[in-house]
This record gives sequence, C-alpha cells and structure tokens, in this order.
Amino acid sequence: MTIHIANAPCSWGVDDPDNPYLPPWEKVLQEAAQAGYKSIELGPWRYLPTDAQRLAAALKQYDLSLVAATIFDDLVSEANFANMVELTHNLCRNLSAVPTASKTHGDNFPAPYLVIIDFGNAERARYAGNAAKSPRLPEAEWRRMMQHITTLSRIAWEEYRVRPVIHPHAGGCIEFADELEKLAADIPHEVAGLCLDTGHLYYAGMDPLRWLGAYFDRIDYLHFKDVDDRVFREALTQELDFFAACAAGVMCPLGSGAIDYPAIKALLAERHYQGWITIEQERDPRNAATSLRDVTASLRYLQSVGF
Repeated sequence: MTIHIANAPCSWGVDDPDNPYLPPWEKVLQEAAQAGYKSIELGPWRYLPTDAQRLAAALKQYDLSLVAATIFDDLVSEANFANMVELTHNLCRNLSAVPTASKTHGDNFPAPYLVIIDFGNAERARYAGNAAKSPRLPEAEWRRMMQHITTLSRIAWEEYRVRPVIHPHAGGCIEFADELEKLAADIPHEVAGLCLDTGHLYYAGMDPLRWLGAYFDRIDYLHFKDVDDRVFREALTQELDFFAACAAGVMCPLGSGAIDYPAIKALLAERHYQGWITIEQERDPRNAATSLRDVTASLRYLQSVGF
C-alpha cells in the first residue's frame, strides 16, 4: 500500500485570503517542510503567490509540491458562477505549471486535484452538523449546482488534466448522507471523483469507516481530520456556525479525537488504496502558533498506526 501524506494551509487557519490575522505564507511552507511533509495544498487563491514562476521557486525552496487546489465558495448562485469559472482556470493553470505531487495511485485518479466545495449559504453554515435543522436546496437550485460543478469539472480535466473531486463539507449545501447519495447519483465518476473527509463525515453524523467503505470506488483523494467530540456536541447545542466551532477547537490533532484511524487504516489496506491523503486541522489563524506542533503530531500519529 503506497500512501503519501500531505497537509494544507487551513491547518494554520488559512481559509480566507483577506483575513488580517493570517500567518505569512513563507511560515506555512517552512513549517510544513519542517514537520516532514513533502506536499501541500494551494489553499485559497491569492494566499500563496499567484505568479507560477514565483510559486514554483517557493515550493522548490522548501522541497514541497502541490497536491491540490480548492474551490470553496457559493456554487449555487448563477451570479457567482462566472467568478468560479475564472477561479478554476487560475487554479488549474498554476497546478499545470508548478511541481505537483507524486502520481502514485491505484484505481483512483492521480494528483493533482481540484477540490470542489460548496460553501456560502449562511443558514447552512449556522446549522453545520445538524441534519434535522439544515434546509435542503430546492430541486431547481440543486440541479443548477450540479450543472455548475459539472462545468467546472470538465474545464479542470479537459483543459488542464487536473482531476476534479467533490468534497462534502460541514456547513455547505452538500453535507449530509442524503446529499452525498444524491450527488453520487447525479454526477458520474468519469466527470468527477469524491474527496471524502473523515472529519466532515463525522461532523455530518456519518460514520467515516462506513461511508469510506460505501463510496470507496468513487474516491480519488482523501482528507483526514479528527474531531473533539465534546466541543462538537457543544457547538451543535449552541448552534455555532462551522468556523466558530473551528475557532473553539472542534478540530484536533489526529489520534486525539473521536475517529478510529487504526480501523480506517485496516479498511484502506484491505481495499488497496494508493495515493494521497491530506491532513487538515481547521482553526482560527490567531491560534496558528501551535500549528507546527499539531501538524507534526498528526503526521507522527498516522505513521505510528502504519500509514
């Protein structure tokens, strides 16, 4: 079983490139390399250098490659879609022009990936993790989101040979079991794969082990997180939006939360998963002083259980 482990800027609190509290991007690259990672996600557009030559030089300086880039935005509204098309071209153009992650893989598609996440509905964000209270999209809006995702996926693959993968995400309009099932029925694997995230599955009330097994044949890329269940339950009770829950510490280093990683390791070994897993630990960037400690601990934990 050949598995590579990456990290992502969100482990340093980098989700919004305009957040005034973000750590310098050089610090993120330096600490990722110091912790032992060989690849990292791009993070939000405009955080790392957008000039491909400058970005390539920075990655080379820290002996890093890019495993993926991410769209994390409103994918439902028509008014926002032109921005998403432009962003897809920008992200995939850079992925095509800089050092990218090893293409070791099994039946899944190889890196690099375009991770596609819907996020931007304030009511859905408020009720993240609460399947009973989260309003589902009307059918017409769901169909429009599926068409938008399909179009972005075709741009990524047909123009840049970047594999699109759809990521169900806490607080987005693709989060819960019914929405994952509907997504898988509506978008064929030849159009886009799945990037399932253990932490977001847990957050949505879905057993990560069960759902990784159920959709294994659709998975091209994986995200690993761990969840502090006490903080999670408090966040649900208080109806904290997703990022408020992250600031409260709902995401914790791997091995210190509720997710059974030895069991996940056994499942992936049994199913012969090859390729990339990215560790993430969303947080408030004002808490980035402990990021190096935590991303190091998470990597060492995975290595200790056989990854």
